[in-house]
Amino acid sequence: MSTITLTADTISSTVKDNDIVLIDFWAAWCGPCRMFAPVFEASSEAHPEVVHAKVDTEAEQQLAAELQITSIPTLMAFRDGILVFNQAGALPAPALEQVLAGVKELDMDEVRAKIAERSSAA
Repeated sequence: MSTITLTADTISSTVKDNDIVLIDFWAAWCGPCRMFAPVFEASSEAHPEVVHAKVDTEAEQQLAAELQITSIPTLMAFRDGILVFNQAGALPAPALEQVLAGVKELDMDEVRAKIAERSSAA
């Protein structure tokens, strides 16, 4: 599956309607973003079961601000609509594979229980 482009109008439904969504926040002027792009694209081809999406932070400044993107590239991973990974910086291919494997292996019942525990303590 090739990488898709997300906007403020499409991000919510994409995250809700898919099991795993990886989002690369980038900009055309960003050197590390351009270096990470082929790594992200290769991952998208290798893992068609995972939605790989990109958000152009220049075109989607409001969305980037809402999601508190302060440096790029930033990679976010969502599983079952829950943010489970959020890190700035370009990753080499093996590190991206490790992130993806970790996201796939998560026990989502445990994740939801921890979220419930935190919200009841607050």
